[in-house]
Amino acid sequence: MNPTATAPARSRRALRAVLVSLLIGALAIAGAAVYRSASATVPTGSIADGASLADVPPPPDGAVTEEDGLLPSGATAFDEAYPGIAGLSHGLRDALQRASHDAAAADIIVLVNSGWRSAEYQDQLLQEAVSHYGSAEEAARWVASSATSAHVAGDAIDVGSYDAVDWLTANGAAYGLCQTYGNESWHFELRPEAINHGCPAPYADPAHDPRMHG
Repeated sequence: MNPTATAPARSRRALRAVLVSLLIGALAIAGAAVYRSASATVPTGSIADGASLADVPPPPDGAVTEEDGLLPSGATAFDEAYPGIAGLSHGLRDALQRASHDAAAADIIVLVNSGWRSAEYQDQLLQEAVSHYGSAEEAARWVASSATSAHVAGDAIDVGSYDAVDWLTANGAAYGLCQTYGNESWHFELRPEAINHGCPAPYADPAHDPRMHG
């Protein structure tokens, strides 16, 4: 065997080994970056009347669908193909669309976690709240019945991002959009008089709202 003939071969093998090592390292770095990005994403889902952003479990598979008002993550006031948006009252949807348009100019995306809901969907959320909070009395502080819920009437939306909640808290009155309950900052309803007079003080929670007892 000619020793001089094997030197180039050894060099090529060494170069390939270096390139393979570099490729593996690059893939590992890219994978870690993707993992960090995915882990940093805050999921959004449907929120019950006044329930915390994380406390209310999603409805069981097959129990409710988009036809009942269930909205996908990332829905906005402009996604009228979804019944949860299309079922909102015209005045509320129009005010929310105008507000969303202006918020976008400030780089704020107003996501809607929940809008119109069917009575079946609302009743299920109430049942889940009773199970979660341990009593009908405590659940009533967070979730309305289908007979009294502003969501079922198409008169309420739950905003799904914290920056949008902050923006609407500061600017919503100009569109007639007001927070209704002190314990659920993301729940907004239309109050047209707020455009000229500002939003009324919110109720402490749904149990203090006279409409819940009518």
